[in-house]
Amino acid sequence: MAGLRVFVEYEPQSRIEGEIQQMPSDFPVTEFADLARGTAPGRTDPGEITVFDSVGFALEDYSALRFLHSLLKEERGAARQIDLVPELDNPKDLFGGTLGLGARSRIRKSA
Repeated sequence: MAGLRVFVEYEPQSRIEGEIQQMPSDFPVTEFADLARGTAPGRTDPGEITVFDSVGFALEDYSALRFLHSLLKEERGAARQIDLVPELDNPKDLFGGTLGLGARSRIRKSA
């Protein structure tokens, strides 16, 4: 698809387990780490479509959450609080809360 760029966490794993495993071996992808380092560009045009194919690395996820938690503790009140975990009527419908369907999903309020 023209105007589409795919970013992955770790290319070798994504080619085996990710959504791109069905693509040809020469299908272009960019590792997220290259984007974060500044060695690869992000979106180059406002109309460009960006896809992130994350196969998930628990250690990375945990480390990122710990880092964000430490920032939140340091900057309490300086940043807007957002809730990241929705309560869905149907937990198998992972996209229901993103479609603006009102009562179908509620955001779980954090204490």
